[in-house]
Amino acid sequence: MKSILRSSCMLTFSVLVLSFASCSSSNLISSELAFDAPKPRTEISKNGLPLSPSAASLAVYNKLEKTDKHGYKTYPEEVRTRVVRTTSYSDKENEKGAVGRKNCTGGILKYNSKVRSAAADWSVYPIGTKFRVAGLPQIFVIDDMGSALTNTNTIDIYHPSLSLMRKWGTKKAEITIIEYGDYERSLRLLKVRSKYKHCRGMHASLQKRIANGELKLPVAAR
Repeated sequence: MKSILRSSCMLTFSVLVLSFASCSSSNLISSELAFDAPKPRTEISKNGLPLSPSAASLAVYNKLEKTDKHGYKTYPEEVRTRVVRTTSYSDKENEKGAVGRKNCTGGILKYNSKVRSAAADWSVYPIGTKFRVAGLPQIFVIDDMGSALTNTNTIDIYHPSLSLMRKWGTKKAEITIIEYGDYERSLRLLKVRSKYKHCRGMHASLQKRIANGELKLPVAAR
């Protein structure tokens, strides 16, 4: 019996050690990537489109392994300068369910010289996330979402006209996150909209990320 208990204890200890080693390794990799991350770029594009990602940002990107369904890499939260897939949308597309120039919370979609709206999967970029796009002077804010964005790292950039939307199209861009939005508010809003499949998907993904300890959240949001 003592032999069995000893074996059981040793097995449990081994599992804990492996789990700790895996967690430590993951944290070390995240820290290394954050340390290697390039500084935000200050040059401005002449055509109103994002600059191509820098060699430094691509070097960090190429170290990552996990990808989304479009083949774009998934970053740990600590890494704020990223290479991402961006798409474009407009209220002028008159998509089903869209209500004029309003975002999903009823606010006005922004497009001016200082601030512009964008949509994303809120389990990746929660509502209120602010970021810059290399080559552009504006601050972009996540204040919208879309069903096609579920389980992707894509950011959809709002444009007030179809011509501007088509000009942007789909672009690989370098972004720098200024600050993350509100994960707790994102959870609440997604739960309220749980009758929609994409909202349920984002809500489940965000809950999973919180349970896995991937996010730095205030105690109230855990």
